[in-house]
Amino acid sequence: MKKNVLLTGLGLVLAVCAVMVSRMACANDTDSRASAARERVTPVLNSFLGPCGARVGSPVFLRAVKEDSLLELWVKPDKGERYVLVKRYPIAAWSGELGPKQKEGDRQTPEGFYEVVPTGLNPRSNYHLSFNIGYPNSYDRFLNRTGSLIMVHGRDVSIGCLAMTDPGIEELYTMVEQALAAGQKSVPVQIYPFVPTPARLMQEKDSPHAAFWSLLARAWNWTENRHAPAPVVFRNGSLVLDSDAPCSGS
Repeated sequence: MKKNVLLTGLGLVLAVCAVMVSRMACANDTDSRASAARERVTPVLNSFLGPCGARVGSPVFLRAVKEDSLLELWVKPDKGERYVLVKRYPIAAWSGELGPKQKEGDRQTPEGFYEVVPTGLNPRSNYHLSFNIGYPNSYDRFLNRTGSLIMVHGRDVSIGCLAMTDPGIEELYTMVEQALAAGQKSVPVQIYPFVPTPARLMQEKDSPHAAFWSLLARAWNWTENRHAPAPVVFRNGSLVLDSDAPCSGS
């Protein structure tokens, strides 16, 4: 009887140990995924960042254009005041149509002004690597928009996210991760439906999103003129381009 109890207890201990070892192995595997990606892409990234006076770990911001399926990587050189557009990445997939995301399950990729914080990094993603852009933001919540887990991630499928393929996300993840690790508090991610030229806005003048897109145009022009992420904030029920008058949204 005592022998059976002893064997049963030993079996339970071994089972618990096996589970713990398995979990540790999985954690090490997923954590090493980001480390392995960083080791692969850092020399490549530094090769084209160096001539700009930047490096992996310099401040960054991302600007995406849904209609063109492009995501831009902007980097601030260590001794510069203005960001430099260093690379454009093809977006392998985004979902929905032009216009902001409205609710959970609408399969719509958002538009507007978001940011990645350190807790948004996901080296254990089912889509290789990913980071959360922070949808819904304060403005979305004010408009009762719902949704969650809107990511920039690997692979080439999307349900509301920006899918960048695995090689693309390895570079972007590394740049975002290392900028945050170096002290950048958050990484802006600004998503546009299209390049908001006056002619393009005129084509969309009857859209229910026309007012919102007009604000986006002002933010786009801020970046084009000042080479910096547009400082858009939510204030008194409106999105505001900092030091500017309130603007209405969609």
